[in-house]
Amino acid sequence: MVKIEEDIKLDFSDVLIKPKRSNITSRNDVSLERTFTTKHSNITFTSVPIMVANMDTTGTFNMFLECQKHKIITTIHKHYSNTEWLNFIKSNESINFDYLCISTGISQNDYDKTVDLLNLIPNIYMICIDVANGYTEHFLNIINKFRKTFPKKIIIAGNVCTSEMTEQLIINGADIIKCGIGPGSVCTTRKQTGVGYPQLSCIIECADAAHGLGGHIISDGGCVQPGDFSKAFGAGADFVMSGGIFSGHIESEGELITENGQQFKLFYGMSSDTAMGKYAGGVANYRSSEGKTVKIPFKGSVINTIQDLLGGIRSTLTYVGASKLKELSKRCTFIKVHNQINNIYK
Repeated sequence: MVKIEEDIKLDFSDVLIKPKRSNITSRNDVSLERTFTTKHSNITFTSVPIMVANMDTTGTFNMFLECQKHKIITTIHKHYSNTEWLNFIKSNESINFDYLCISTGISQNDYDKTVDLLNLIPNIYMICIDVANGYTEHFLNIINKFRKTFPKKIIIAGNVCTSEMTEQLIINGADIIKCGIGPGSVCTTRKQTGVGYPQLSCIIECADAAHGLGGHIISDGGCVQPGDFSKAFGAGADFVMSGGIFSGHIESEGELITENGQQFKLFYGMSSDTAMGKYAGGVANYRSSEGKTVKIPFKGSVINTIQDLLGGIRSTLTYVGASKLKELSKRCTFIKVHNQINNIYK
């Protein structure tokens, strides 16, 4: 029987954060670092809990080298070969593995490649098992398999968007759950399938489920401006992942295009025609593309974007009187709105 949930679910654009009295005098007085201890692997680490998405135009070696300077985690895409990984590690002596996460998929080849890589570079301790649909029995079995093989590694798993599956992934061995289906700027899953969940409500519900079991969540996708990162943290996200914010930079790698004197970089979803043509020989005849390819105006170095992003989040903390990022969700009151931004001058 068809069911309709009557509760209205909210996205970042549906709310603003209500300011509160504060005794913080400067944005420089707040801390964006958080310390986490993971449930299954029992690893403690500290970072600025922003994560670069594991897309091949953002989750790159060069992006990591810049982001680690700011204690931001880069989730490296899975398409580098193990030889490329070894060459990268050998040629860079200043790598901080606290800010480095590898990605893998759910095939046997993905598993074998990951095992070989971690035997070669055992200092890597974060693994992101990434799949568009985290609701399958096979995905649960893969998490169990990775947990048995790597009991002392942090396992990130996703994507899901509901509290029940967040709990199930944690029970099956994941430390951190990647939450969000369809909110990404180059994701067309909602258009193609009609499946998804408004991201703010997704965070609130999944965070509540994960924290009840001692796990953590990543809000993955949907952030189009620094204030959206603040809203995600305020809703209970432990980490916030983004691809679009980090696209279009020197460190993003990818093709640089010049049209009519203006420079662009390609940015595309990893289920797009572009990505599947690059890595799978094209879109299989039993499926459709669930991503798009866009040209992003070239932004130069990512350092400018990072400074703007971190500055915006620091400012949020001063508006609500939170001296540390961890306090934001405790001091955050959302106001439902019909319009949040004056766009007359775009």
